[in-house]
Amino acid sequence: MPGENLTRVEAHERRAIVDTQSYDIALDLTVGAEVFRSRTVIRFAATEGAATFVDLIARDVREITLNGRAIDPAAFDDSRIALDGLAAQNELIVDANCLYTNTGEGLHRFVDPVDGEVYLYSQFEVPDSRRVFAVFEQPDLKAEFRFTVTAPAEWKVVSNSPTPEPVVGDGGTATWAFEPTPRISSYITALVAGPYEQVFSELTSADGRIIPLGVYARKSLWQYLDADYVFEKTRQGFAYFEEKFGVPYPFAKYDQLFVPEFNAGAMENAGAVTFTETYVFRSKVTDAVKERRVVTILHELAHMWFGDLVTMKWWNDLWLNESFAEWASTIATAEATEWTEAWTTFNAMEKTWAYRQDQLPSTHPVVATIDDLEDVQVNFDGITYAKGGSVLKQLAAWVGVEAFFAGVSAYFRKHAWGNTELSDLLTELEATSGRELATWSKKWLETAGVNTLEPEIATDADGTITRFAIVQTAPADYPTIRPHRLGVGFYSLQDGALVRTHHVELDVDGDLTEVPELKGRRQPDLVLLNDDDLAYAKIRLDERSLRTAVEHLAKISDPLARSLVWGAAWDQTRDAEASATDYIDLVLRNIGTETESTTVRTTLAQLQLAANSYVAPETRASARTRVAQGLWTLAEQAEAGSDSQLQFVTAFASAAATPEHAATVRALRTGEATLPGLEIDADLSWALLVSLAASGAVDAPEIDTALAGDNTAKGGEFAAQARAALPTAEAKRSAWASLVERDDLPNTVVRSAAVGFTHPAGVDLLEPFVAEYFRMLLPIWESRSYQIAQYLIVGLYPAALANVALRDATRAWLVEHADAPAALRRLVAENLAGTERALSVQERDAQD
Repeated sequence: MPGENLTRVEAHERRAIVDTQSYDIALDLTVGAEVFRSRTVIRFAATEGAATFVDLIARDVREITLNGRAIDPAAFDDSRIALDGLAAQNELIVDANCLYTNTGEGLHRFVDPVDGEVYLYSQFEVPDSRRVFAVFEQPDLKAEFRFTVTAPAEWKVVSNSPTPEPVVGDGGTATWAFEPTPRISSYITALVAGPYEQVFSELTSADGRIIPLGVYARKSLWQYLDADYVFEKTRQGFAYFEEKFGVPYPFAKYDQLFVPEFNAGAMENAGAVTFTETYVFRSKVTDAVKERRVVTILHELAHMWFGDLVTMKWWNDLWLNESFAEWASTIATAEATEWTEAWTTFNAMEKTWAYRQDQLPSTHPVVATIDDLEDVQVNFDGITYAKGGSVLKQLAAWVGVEAFFAGVSAYFRKHAWGNTELSDLLTELEATSGRELATWSKKWLETAGVNTLEPEIATDADGTITRFAIVQTAPADYPTIRPHRLGVGFYSLQDGALVRTHHVELDVDGDLTEVPELKGRRQPDLVLLNDDDLAYAKIRLDERSLRTAVEHLAKISDPLARSLVWGAAWDQTRDAEASATDYIDLVLRNIGTETESTTVRTTLAQLQLAANSYVAPETRASARTRVAQGLWTLAEQAEAGSDSQLQFVTAFASAAATPEHAATVRALRTGEATLPGLEIDADLSWALLVSLAASGAVDAPEIDTALAGDNTAKGGEFAAQARAALPTAEAKRSAWASLVERDDLPNTVVRSAAVGFTHPAGVDLLEPFVAEYFRMLLPIWESRSYQIAQYLIVGLYPAALANVALRDATRAWLVEHADAPAALRRLVAENLAGTERALSVQERDAQD
């Protein structure tokens, strides 16, 4: 990615010179399938006589004019146009031909295989509005943006401002002239265009305004979109946030657009949020996915205030945008929708992600050092989202939720349409809570690593507690001991269930915290630190509690408490304090009665990682067979048509390890075998076919036949995964060539094919690609967009090998390429950390 970076120093220097005022952006989307015409007029103030640059990534530049003075288009170099001789007030005109992409960055162009229709959408975060128009690409140079778009007359065109009536032109075209936006950052501007279907509604904002609502999706998926439900969750979110934030919704309308081949879950474009089509359910999905969609809807809505109305000055405060949206969307989901166990989901999903990320060598403080754009690209991680959200939950408990919301409200009112830093928020929270937060911030936000909390319990002969203390430790590399607000729960077996019989909430600080209020109580069957999950810390169980958990985990009545115990068991396994084989036993014994869909989803993924990578190599084959058989038994025993039944069947298909398993998968897919209430719909049929492909039970022509019967975007992704999963040297070589030696595949097909290529069933076929993997790293990094490079560098790493040779080869590459770009080295180092951990856990497993 040469010539496309921007450093923090450069951005700071440019901000000292430039103050942007407005953009007039004219886009012509009718000139062909490769490029579109982009003409930008930027008005900005500047230090008179100074020099700076404007950002642009384009195929070619036709015209550059600064204050009426023509500039040679050759001034466009890599991704910049140099500007000198600035006036106090300036007008810059840049006319360029920009390229459509198929990577999900910039202006993505998609042709629907079902009907041949063309759909476009923009994705600009972090630095990709410059792929569509000339721009000062940094968040603290806000401006008003006015878009004028020429497109086929039958298309819908959506941007941040309400869609105007188009003016019909010649040749079947029309032009939409949008009103200017409020002052916003360039990365949250948006353009979505194509023959999308649409439906409208409205709501009344807290200030009495009527806010138009729109939901969009492409024609071939429209029948599957439950727009009424999306509107319902949106209304619930509006009501909740406007009440809690004390500030009305800041924009003129709110559109939600489900777009094809989207890399992330969604993007908070102001008033025009884009979502992945994964959230348009053409087949049955789990409750975990349904709930995730609700959380995502509310996450993006929260961004309209936190991120869009008030925006970070630079990307080092990206965490605050994303962490706040994580926290706010979870509390809103729990309190304003039917998904009342959203905090259990947060624990099972987000915190699992955070704890994993925080134990990688690339871990970083929540407030990360972001020196350039490459730094921020790799920082959309479990620290920025999940640890940050966890820490904000801790902060809300520390200062009190009401004081927290009051501080946030004051922050929005004070800094509306501006740019801020963390200190601006902490100032308002200190004022509303009366708590001094500088020390808290230093320990929680400016240092890395996760603490471990463990109870220290002494009892007398009859089991009465004579001493109760909480021991806090920290890893040697990150030795910070932090303050925690947390609960301690006592759980006892009563009438066949483990129920909470006592609870205290307290502040924990230092290496050892005595809890005298628990003296004199009888020791329960289970002591659970961090009960109610207020704190961000790994927890350990005392000996008695661990025995209880292993025997009776399924009997814990509270789903959040169960999730905490599931998490503690997994942490001890990952930390090589307990064997992977024992973890497999724990899951297969207890997961069948788990009621929370996301807990099931997360635990089943961990179960398969344990079987594929964490058990001792000599027992791996038998462990994979036992896991697959156990999952099939669970599927047979599950309630007909239930969420768990679907999850167990899907996991069984993924884990299938023997010819007998493959025969069962084939019988399910053909209908020769059935499970009560289980429908083999389009997506499940594909999942079963991928399993058969990985087992070598089908060939490429059978995959082609399936694609002919489901020639959709989703079908194409599944087919690419299935072909890459075929366990032959020829199939692996073909998949590798399509991903590494060519660069024409769209982003979602690249992602899917990489998943198939590294399927654990074909692990032995990955050995010949280890050397090739390391040879391709620098060329791929230098020649592909960031998103595609990340998919290949992470997705093609042969992690399933999990052996010493892979570890040594990865270490060797890092030693030999000490001067490689830091962001690339980080991705490789994280791959290495996964392999090193697997080897450590394997060694522990072999001891049993």
